Amino acid sequence: MPLLDHFRPPLAGRRHWHSFHNAWATYLSSQINERLPPGYFAEPNVLFGIEIDVATFTDSTSAPPSPGWAAPPPRASVPVTLTEGVVEITIFSQSGGPTLAGAVELVSPANKDRPATRDAFVSKCATYLQAGVGLVVVDVVTEYTADLHADLLARLGTSGAVGSLLYGAAYRPVERDKATVLDVWHEPLAVGGDLPTLPLWLRGGLCVPVEFQATYDRTCREQRVTPAA
Repeated sequence: MPLLDHFRPPLAGRRHWHSFHNAWATYLSSQINERLPPGYFAEPNVLFGIEIDVATFTDSTSAPPSPGWAAPPPRASVPVTLTEGVVEITIFSQSGGPTLAGAVELVSPANKDRPATRDAFVSKCATYLQAGVGLVVVDVVTEYTADLHADLLARLGTSGAVGSLLYGAAYRPVERDKATVLDVWHEPLAVGGDLPTLPLWLRGGLCVPVEFQATYDRTCREQRVTPAA
């Protein structure tokens, strides 16, 4: 199945993109788990919108958490922008307890729709790479034109971005000749074209292929997604 436009009519009027991305993340996780050696596991993490816990509502009648003590009022309450529209697969090493070793990010519209959310997404990706965690990012969102790949490289103080609306990219932070470098794989994508297989380098030097075309085909098949007639 060639890449479809899930964010504009006619497909956007017939299917929910977030349901498709949810399923795609699950199948990607299964594909990665098939190729991971013992001691590693991958799991999908999908979150659309911010869940408000009941404790976040102001309630002057609530009881203190322990007898005789109550939290003092905050010195400030400031607006923040958190990463929204999370669609990712995280890979953990079980050596010494679950430790994050790699991540695959499927870009959502909420990651691109305004400067604050673009900055939050780029900050999360930069944090992964600065911690030595291998990263793969795929952006098939057609309704916004931000280039998160270029923004990420700029955040890391480097360049070499290849501007494209849609893309798949893999990043490997590695030390060579006593210097830390970032290996980058970048594949421009297009509606109607094929999806790539990209290398996911896990912390510690293990590499597994992430097969986007095969998992995309499975998602389309099992979600009964077909091109408009």
